[in-house]
Amino acid sequence: MTKTKNAVKITNLDNVGVALENIKPGEHILDIEAKDAIPTGHKIALSDIASGENIIKYGSPIGHATQAIFQGEHIHTHNIKTNLGGIEDYTYTPEAVALYPKNTPTTFMGYERPNGQVGIRNEIWIINTVGCVNKIAERIANQAEKKHAANQKIDGIYTFVHPYGCSQLGDDHKFTQQILKGMVNHPNAAGVVVLGLGCENNHIDDFKKILGNWDENRVKFLNTQDVTDEIEAGLNAIDELVAYASQFERKQIPVGKLILGLKCGGSDGFSGITANVLVGSLSDYVIDQGGTCILTEVPEMFGAETLLMNRAKDETIFNKTVDLVNEFKRYFIRYGQEIYENPSPGNKEGGISTLEEKSLGCTQKGGNSYVIDVLNYGETVKKPGLNLLQGPGNDIVAVTNLMAAGAHIVLFTTGRGTPLGGPTPTVKISSNTALSKNKSHWIDFDAGELLDGTPLNELTEKFFNYLIDVASGKTVTKNEENGYREIAIFKDGVTL
Repeated sequence: MTKTKNAVKITNLDNVGVALENIKPGEHILDIEAKDAIPTGHKIALSDIASGENIIKYGSPIGHATQAIFQGEHIHTHNIKTNLGGIEDYTYTPEAVALYPKNTPTTFMGYERPNGQVGIRNEIWIINTVGCVNKIAERIANQAEKKHAANQKIDGIYTFVHPYGCSQLGDDHKFTQQILKGMVNHPNAAGVVVLGLGCENNHIDDFKKILGNWDENRVKFLNTQDVTDEIEAGLNAIDELVAYASQFERKQIPVGKLILGLKCGGSDGFSGITANVLVGSLSDYVIDQGGTCILTEVPEMFGAETLLMNRAKDETIFNKTVDLVNEFKRYFIRYGQEIYENPSPGNKEGGISTLEEKSLGCTQKGGNSYVIDVLNYGETVKKPGLNLLQGPGNDIVAVTNLMAAGAHIVLFTTGRGTPLGGPTPTVKISSNTALSKNKSHWIDFDAGELLDGTPLNELTEKFFNYLIDVASGKTVTKNEENGYREIAIFKDGVTL
């Protein structure tokens, strides 16, 4: 990386630089004179680029010039177009990965559950089988929270509203059940009330078949149509669960038990230089100790998918990764949508011009580890290491998906900022220091320090220590502090 006071060139192969501050015409940037105004995070041509020639960032093409671009000119959506097309064939070209140097195993203070799972919070969750009982669940949670506020053994009582569980068909019904199953089984919840209405598609008797085995001490079921006073019945169930949850104490747990979800949203031109790089480094660090990381947002792998495919542990995982990518492309085609219509308006304003550019930055969150498994939407992680999870890039859908797959913590990088949080701690990592200062009530960690000269290994260690504090309950994330806990479930079909 070549860096000056006002710009950075990421690799020697690049023919663009990225402005670190607003550049005026006539100012010098990376030893050239800017012909245009270059907003912070946006690209400047470092040499003349012919019409049709590839524009290189991160050492890879991010699209081609739609017109002649001269040295010093602004490069953005007005003069660059994606190189991406439709469904592609891929060849497995395995690459040996540069694994993180071995580190001394460390621990965090977590909760060991009777089934061998580990939690980082000791909470009570109310999981609704259907949206019809959302308000009932909220009333029960609010009253129970007040009733048990003095109990220091539990970390809160929460419910998560959603509109589904009835009038859904096919995969949509299955998706809802799979996500709710992942929530019921999540070890951050020491106790769970499964709250139903009684006449919905996803009625409790049907949902129990999806859940499989459950601990009767930990999971209580309540159909609200079956009781006279559903609030009283719900509070009684929570009283039992609070007593059960209060027996758990934090103990030393190997970091190898930690599961991290990897997500980005509201990206900018620095996301792929700072925040995503830091998360990728942290991911390798945790995987080295036997931990697990989950990368999702399949549309934001388009254009960088071969980097993941060639890190597949074997040809079976390679083929599953190919299917993951191509099946999501077919989903776009099925609805007559342009596969590569991305990035979002906010991403564009932040300096990202094409999907390749976003994807090359986005996939850096997965570090350099081998891809060990590929999961379907709503599936729970089984293997330690880097896992790919089928699902869209929509922020709240993706955060919910990662949580249901088993993530104890979701690492969420952002260059624009977002207050969003899921049921589990959602750590916001800013790509630039200005965002961290301006939205300190949203942002948990500043990766912008990398632009100020902090070495990556030093910031990785600092970030790792912060996450150990989060996992150990010493630090709460901003979404927890603000009470921002939401879920959203993917929908792809007919509603009756």
